Amino acid sequence: MKYAITSAIVTRSWISDTPDEVEHPPIPLGLNEMTVPRVTIVLSISTLLLLISSSVWLALSAISFLEDLDETFGSNEIELLEMEGRWVWEVDLLFDTCRSREDSWNWPSNLSDQDDTFLYPGELECDWEHQGEGDGASVVVYNRGGTDLDLLLEINGEGVIFSESGENNIIINQIGANESKFLEIILQEDIEDRGVSIIASHTSVMQAEVRLDVQIYRGPQEKDVHIGESDSVEVEYTVWNYDTGDELDSGTWIESAGEPRWSIEGFGWSVIGLDIDNDRGSGMPVIDTGTSHITLLPPPIGYGNSEGHELQHTWLKFELKLERALATD
Repeated sequence: MKYAITSAIVTRSWISDTPDEVEHPPIPLGLNEMTVPRVTIVLSISTLLLLISSSVWLALSAISFLEDLDETFGSNEIELLEMEGRWVWEVDLLFDTCRSREDSWNWPSNLSDQDDTFLYPGELECDWEHQGEGDGASVVVYNRGGTDLDLLLEINGEGVIFSESGENNIIINQIGANESKFLEIILQEDIEDRGVSIIASHTSVMQAEVRLDVQIYRGPQEKDVHIGESDSVEVEYTVWNYDTGDELDSGTWIESAGEPRWSIEGFGWSVIGLDIDNDRGSGMPVIDTGTSHITLLPPPIGYGNSEGHELQHTWLKFELKLERALATD
Protein backbone atom coordinates (compact mmCIF):
# COMPACT_ATOMS: atom_id res chain seq x y z
CA MET A 1 0.00 0.00 0.00
CA LYS A 2 2.76 2.34 0.74
CA TYR A 3 4.24 1.98 -2.70
CA ALA A 4 0.87 2.50 -4.41
CA ILE A 5 0.26 5.82 -2.72
CA THR A 6 3.67 7.11 -3.69
CA SER A 7 3.16 6.12 -7.25
CA ALA A 8 -0.17 7.87 -7.36
CA ILE A 9 1.28 11.10 -6.00
CA VAL A 10 4.04 11.18 -8.58
CA THR A 11 1.71 10.43 -11.40
CA ARG A 12 -0.72 13.14 -10.27
CA SER A 13 1.95 15.84 -10.52
CA TRP A 14 2.16 15.36 -14.35
CA ILE A 15 -1.54 15.34 -15.05
CA SER A 16 -3.19 18.56 -16.41
CA ASP A 17 -6.88 19.37 -16.49
CA THR A 18 -6.37 20.96 -20.01
CA PRO A 19 -6.28 18.63 -22.96
CA ASP A 20 -2.83 18.33 -24.46
CA GLU A 21 -3.96 19.44 -27.92
CA VAL A 22 -5.24 22.71 -26.41
CA GLU A 23 -2.24 23.42 -24.21
CA HIS A 24 0.25 22.66 -26.93
CA PRO A 25 -1.61 23.17 -30.24
CA PRO A 26 0.05 21.73 -33.33
CA ILE A 27 1.42 24.22 -35.91
CA PRO A 28 -0.79 24.08 -38.99
CA LEU A 29 1.05 22.75 -41.99
CA GLY A 30 -0.44 25.55 -44.18
CA LEU A 31 1.44 28.29 -42.32
CA ASN A 32 4.76 26.99 -43.60
CA GLU A 33 3.53 26.36 -47.12
CA MET A 34 1.32 29.41 -47.85
CA THR A 35 2.05 32.34 -45.55
CA VAL A 36 5.55 33.18 -46.90
CA PRO A 37 4.53 32.96 -50.59
CA ARG A 38 1.56 35.28 -49.98
CA VAL A 39 3.78 37.88 -48.37
CA THR A 40 6.22 37.56 -51.24
CA ILE A 41 3.45 38.08 -53.80
CA VAL A 42 2.19 41.18 -52.01
CA LEU A 43 5.71 42.62 -51.85
CA SER A 44 6.32 41.81 -55.54
CA ILE A 45 3.13 43.58 -56.60
CA SER A 46 4.06 46.63 -54.52
CA THR A 47 7.54 46.69 -56.04
CA LEU A 48 6.10 46.36 -59.55
CA LEU A 49 3.71 49.26 -58.97
CA LEU A 50 6.59 51.33 -57.62
CA LEU A 51 8.71 50.53 -60.69
CA ILE A 52 5.87 51.42 -63.05
CA SER A 53 5.25 54.75 -61.33
CA SER A 54 9.00 55.47 -61.34
CA SER A 55 9.22 54.66 -65.06
CA VAL A 56 6.31 56.98 -65.84
CA TRP A 57 7.96 59.75 -63.81
CA LEU A 58 11.28 59.24 -65.60
CA ALA A 59 9.57 59.26 -68.99
CA LEU A 60 7.78 62.51 -68.22
CA SER A 61 11.03 64.03 -66.95
CA ALA A 62 12.85 62.92 -70.13
CA ILE A 63 10.16 64.48 -72.33
CA SER A 64 10.40 67.73 -70.39
CA PHE A 65 14.20 67.68 -70.66
CA LEU A 66 14.09 67.13 -74.44
CA GLU A 67 11.62 69.97 -74.81
CA ASP A 68 13.94 72.26 -72.85
CA LEU A 69 16.90 71.06 -74.91
CA ASP A 70 15.00 71.73 -78.09
CA GLU A 71 14.29 75.29 -76.97
CA THR A 72 17.97 75.78 -76.14
CA PHE A 73 19.47 74.48 -79.38
CA GLY A 74 16.75 75.46 -81.80
CA SER A 75 14.09 73.55 -83.57
CA ASN A 76 14.72 69.96 -84.56
CA GLU A 77 11.91 70.13 -87.08
CA ILE A 78 13.58 69.28 -90.35
CA GLU A 79 10.96 71.16 -92.35
CA LEU A 80 12.17 74.41 -90.76
CA LEU A 81 15.68 73.72 -92.05
CA GLU A 82 14.64 72.93 -95.61
CA MET A 83 13.56 75.17 -98.44
CA GLU A 84 13.15 74.39 -102.13
CA GLY A 85 14.58 70.92 -101.52
CA ARG A 86 17.77 72.24 -99.89
CA TRP A 87 19.09 73.09 -96.44
CA VAL A 88 18.63 76.79 -95.81
CA TRP A 89 22.30 77.80 -95.52
CA GLU A 90 25.10 78.23 -98.07
CA VAL A 91 28.89 78.23 -97.60
CA ASP A 92 31.20 80.27 -99.82
CA LEU A 93 34.87 81.21 -100.21
CA LEU A 94 35.18 84.90 -101.12
CA PHE A 95 37.72 84.37 -103.89
CA ASP A 96 36.34 84.57 -107.41
CA THR A 97 37.50 81.01 -108.10
CA CYS A 98 34.34 79.04 -107.35
CA ARG A 99 32.23 76.78 -109.53
CA SER A 100 29.63 74.06 -109.32
CA ARG A 101 30.62 71.34 -106.85
CA GLU A 102 31.06 68.05 -108.70
CA ASP A 103 29.42 69.71 -111.76
CA SER A 104 26.02 69.06 -110.18
CA TRP A 105 24.51 72.32 -111.50
CA ASN A 106 25.10 74.97 -114.17
CA TRP A 107 26.50 78.39 -113.34
CA PRO A 108 23.82 81.04 -114.09
CA SER A 109 24.49 83.35 -117.02
CA ASN A 110 23.32 86.27 -114.87
CA LEU A 111 23.56 85.90 -111.09
CA SER A 112 21.51 89.01 -110.33
CA ASP A 113 18.54 87.81 -112.37
CA GLN A 114 17.96 84.72 -110.26
CA ASP A 115 14.50 84.62 -108.67
CA ASP A 116 15.34 81.81 -106.27
CA THR A 117 15.83 82.21 -102.52
CA PHE A 118 19.41 80.97 -102.73
CA LEU A 119 22.47 82.83 -104.01
CA TYR A 120 23.87 79.84 -105.87
CA PRO A 121 21.97 76.94 -107.46
CA GLY A 122 23.93 74.45 -105.33
CA GLU A 123 27.08 73.70 -103.34
CA LEU A 124 30.45 75.17 -104.37
CA GLU A 125 34.02 74.09 -104.87
CA CYS A 126 36.72 76.79 -104.97
CA ASP A 127 40.46 77.23 -105.54
CA TRP A 128 42.77 78.89 -103.01
CA GLU A 129 46.21 80.02 -104.20
CA HIS A 130 48.36 80.78 -101.17
CA GLN A 131 51.72 82.45 -100.55
CA GLY A 132 53.06 80.28 -97.76
CA GLU A 133 52.38 78.99 -94.29
CA GLY A 134 50.23 81.39 -92.26
CA ASP A 135 48.26 82.65 -95.25
CA GLY A 136 44.54 83.14 -94.78
CA ALA A 137 41.21 83.27 -96.58
CA SER A 138 37.63 84.28 -95.77
CA VAL A 139 34.74 81.83 -95.58
CA VAL A 140 31.18 83.12 -95.37
CA VAL A 141 27.99 81.32 -94.30
CA TYR A 142 24.68 82.70 -95.57
CA ASN A 143 21.46 81.91 -93.70
CA ARG A 144 18.75 82.07 -96.38
CA GLY A 145 15.96 80.79 -94.11
CA GLY A 146 13.49 82.45 -91.80
CA THR A 147 14.83 81.17 -88.48
CA ASP A 148 18.07 81.48 -86.48
CA LEU A 149 20.71 78.83 -87.06
CA ASP A 150 23.26 77.12 -84.81
CA LEU A 151 25.89 75.43 -86.95
CA LEU A 152 28.98 73.29 -86.45
CA LEU A 153 31.71 73.93 -89.02
CA GLU A 154 34.42 71.31 -89.50
CA ILE A 155 37.41 71.23 -91.83
CA ASN A 156 37.86 67.76 -93.26
CA GLY A 157 41.55 67.69 -94.17
CA GLU A 158 44.95 68.50 -92.70
CA GLY A 159 46.79 71.80 -92.40
CA VAL A 160 43.91 74.30 -92.14
CA ILE A 161 42.23 75.74 -89.01
CA PHE A 162 39.72 78.42 -88.08
CA SER A 163 41.58 81.41 -86.64
CA GLU A 164 38.83 82.14 -84.10
CA SER A 165 38.94 78.70 -82.46
CA GLY A 166 42.50 77.63 -83.30
CA GLU A 167 41.03 74.25 -84.25
CA ASN A 168 39.64 72.56 -87.34
CA ASN A 169 36.12 73.00 -85.99
CA ILE A 170 33.98 75.76 -84.55
CA ILE A 171 30.38 76.26 -83.43
CA ILE A 172 28.63 79.42 -84.58
CA ASN A 173 25.43 80.29 -82.74
CA GLN A 174 22.41 82.35 -83.64
CA ILE A 175 23.02 83.27 -87.28
CA GLY A 176 19.94 85.38 -87.78
CA ALA A 177 17.44 84.92 -90.59
CA ASN A 178 18.89 86.27 -93.87
CA GLU A 179 22.15 87.18 -92.15
CA SER A 180 25.75 86.19 -92.89
CA LYS A 181 28.69 85.02 -90.79
CA PHE A 182 32.36 85.45 -91.77
CA LEU A 183 35.18 83.18 -90.64
CA GLU A 184 38.91 83.36 -91.29
CA ILE A 185 40.77 80.15 -92.11
CA ILE A 186 44.56 79.86 -91.85
CA LEU A 187 47.20 77.54 -93.29
CA GLN A 188 49.26 75.75 -90.66
CA GLU A 189 51.72 74.37 -93.18
CA ASP A 190 53.09 75.12 -96.64
CA ILE A 191 50.73 73.02 -98.78
CA GLU A 192 51.86 72.11 -102.28
CA ASP A 193 48.51 70.87 -103.57
CA ARG A 194 45.72 69.48 -101.41
CA GLY A 195 41.95 69.35 -101.25
CA VAL A 196 39.95 69.91 -98.05
CA SER A 197 36.24 70.22 -97.33
CA ILE A 198 34.47 72.63 -95.02
CA ILE A 199 31.28 71.01 -93.72
CA ALA A 200 28.58 73.12 -92.06
CA SER A 201 26.08 70.94 -90.19
CA HIS A 202 23.18 71.82 -87.91
CA THR A 203 24.04 71.31 -84.23
CA SER A 204 20.94 69.23 -83.49
CA VAL A 205 20.12 67.74 -86.90
CA MET A 206 23.54 66.39 -87.79
CA GLN A 207 22.44 64.88 -91.09
CA ALA A 208 21.61 68.40 -92.28
CA GLU A 209 24.91 69.57 -93.75
CA VAL A 210 26.25 71.76 -96.54
CA ARG A 211 29.72 71.16 -97.97
CA LEU A 212 32.30 73.49 -99.52
CA ASP A 213 35.27 71.85 -101.26
CA VAL A 214 38.50 73.88 -101.38
CA GLN A 215 41.50 73.01 -103.57
CA ILE A 216 44.62 74.56 -102.02
CA TYR A 217 47.84 75.07 -103.99
CA ARG A 218 51.02 77.11 -103.65
CA GLY A 219 51.36 80.37 -105.59
CA PRO A 220 54.46 81.46 -107.54
CA GLN A 221 55.94 83.50 -104.67
CA GLU A 222 56.17 82.98 -100.94
CA LYS A 223 55.59 86.10 -98.84
CA ASP A 224 56.57 86.93 -95.26
CA VAL A 225 53.56 88.97 -94.10
CA HIS A 226 50.05 87.55 -94.43
CA ILE A 227 47.09 89.84 -93.88
CA GLY A 228 44.63 88.52 -91.32
CA GLU A 229 41.69 89.77 -89.33
CA SER A 230 42.20 93.22 -87.70
CA ASP A 231 45.36 94.04 -89.71
CA SER A 232 45.38 97.57 -91.14
CA VAL A 233 46.23 97.86 -94.81
CA GLU A 234 46.24 100.25 -97.72
CA VAL A 235 44.88 98.72 -100.90
CA GLU A 236 44.20 99.72 -104.46
CA TYR A 237 40.83 98.50 -105.61
CA THR A 238 38.73 98.27 -108.71
CA VAL A 239 35.12 97.11 -108.56
CA TRP A 240 32.90 95.86 -111.39
CA ASN A 241 29.34 94.74 -111.87
CA TYR A 242 30.03 91.01 -112.12
CA ASP A 243 27.20 90.27 -114.54
CA THR A 244 27.67 93.14 -116.99
CA GLY A 245 31.43 93.71 -116.64
CA ASP A 246 30.92 97.44 -116.14
CA GLU A 247 33.55 99.14 -113.98
CA LEU A 248 31.85 100.89 -111.08
CA ASP A 249 34.69 102.48 -109.15
CA SER A 250 38.43 102.41 -108.40
CA GLY A 251 40.80 104.06 -105.97
CA THR A 252 42.92 103.59 -102.85
CA TRP A 253 41.48 102.71 -99.48
CA ILE A 254 42.83 102.17 -95.96
CA GLU A 255 40.98 99.31 -94.36
CA SER A 256 41.07 97.11 -91.27
CA ALA A 257 40.74 93.52 -92.38
CA GLY A 258 37.45 91.98 -91.29
CA GLU A 259 36.16 95.34 -90.00
CA PRO A 260 34.90 97.22 -93.06
CA ARG A 261 34.52 100.97 -92.91
CA TRP A 262 32.43 100.91 -96.06
CA SER A 263 28.77 99.96 -96.12
CA ILE A 264 29.97 96.93 -98.10
CA GLU A 265 30.34 94.28 -95.41
CA GLY A 266 32.34 91.91 -97.57
CA PHE A 267 35.00 94.44 -98.56
CA GLY A 268 36.97 94.25 -95.30
CA TRP A 269 36.86 90.46 -95.41
CA SER A 270 38.07 90.53 -99.02
CA VAL A 271 41.36 91.99 -97.76
CA ILE A 272 42.20 88.80 -95.86
CA GLY A 273 44.58 86.64 -97.87
CA LEU A 274 46.66 89.48 -99.32
CA ASP A 275 50.42 89.18 -98.71
CA ILE A 276 53.57 91.29 -98.79
CA ASP A 277 57.29 91.05 -97.99
CA ASN A 278 58.79 92.14 -94.68
CA ASP A 279 59.24 95.72 -95.98
CA ARG A 280 55.43 96.02 -95.70
CA GLY A 281 55.48 98.30 -98.75
CA SER A 282 57.44 101.11 -97.09
CA GLY A 283 61.01 100.20 -98.02
CA MET A 284 63.48 102.59 -99.65
CA PRO A 285 63.64 102.45 -102.55
CA VAL A 286 59.95 101.52 -102.79
CA ILE A 287 59.59 97.98 -104.10
CA ASP A 288 56.22 96.64 -105.12
CA THR A 289 55.96 93.38 -103.19
CA GLY A 290 52.24 93.24 -102.39
CA THR A 291 50.00 90.59 -103.91
CA SER A 292 46.57 90.96 -105.52
CA HIS A 293 43.48 88.81 -105.78
CA ILE A 294 39.87 88.99 -106.95
CA THR A 295 36.81 88.41 -104.78
CA LEU A 296 33.12 87.99 -105.61
CA LEU A 297 30.53 89.50 -103.25
CA PRO A 298 26.84 88.53 -103.48
CA PRO A 299 24.32 91.28 -102.60
CA PRO A 300 23.91 90.25 -98.90
CA ILE A 301 27.54 91.22 -98.26
CA GLY A 302 27.58 94.02 -100.87
CA TYR A 303 24.95 96.74 -101.03
CA GLY A 304 22.09 94.35 -100.30
CA ASN A 305 21.37 95.92 -96.91
CA SER A 306 21.26 99.45 -98.33
CA GLU A 307 17.56 99.79 -99.04
CA GLY A 308 16.93 101.67 -102.28
CA HIS A 309 20.59 101.72 -103.36
CA GLU A 310 21.03 101.42 -107.13
CA LEU A 311 23.42 98.49 -106.59
CA GLN A 312 21.29 96.75 -103.97
CA HIS A 313 20.86 93.62 -106.11
CA THR A 314 24.25 93.75 -107.86
CA TRP A 315 26.95 91.12 -107.53
CA LEU A 316 30.27 92.94 -107.01
CA LYS A 317 33.63 91.81 -108.36
CA PHE A 318 36.59 93.37 -106.52
CA GLU A 319 40.25 93.32 -107.56
CA LEU A 320 42.41 94.25 -104.58
CA LYS A 321 46.13 95.07 -104.69
CA LEU A 322 48.05 95.40 -101.41
CA GLU A 323 50.13 98.59 -101.31
CA ARG A 324 51.09 98.77 -97.64
CA ALA A 325 50.59 96.73 -94.51
CA LEU A 326 50.55 99.23 -91.69
CA ALA A 327 52.71 98.38 -88.69
CA THR A 328 50.82 97.33 -85.57
CA ASP A 329 51.78 97.67 -81.90
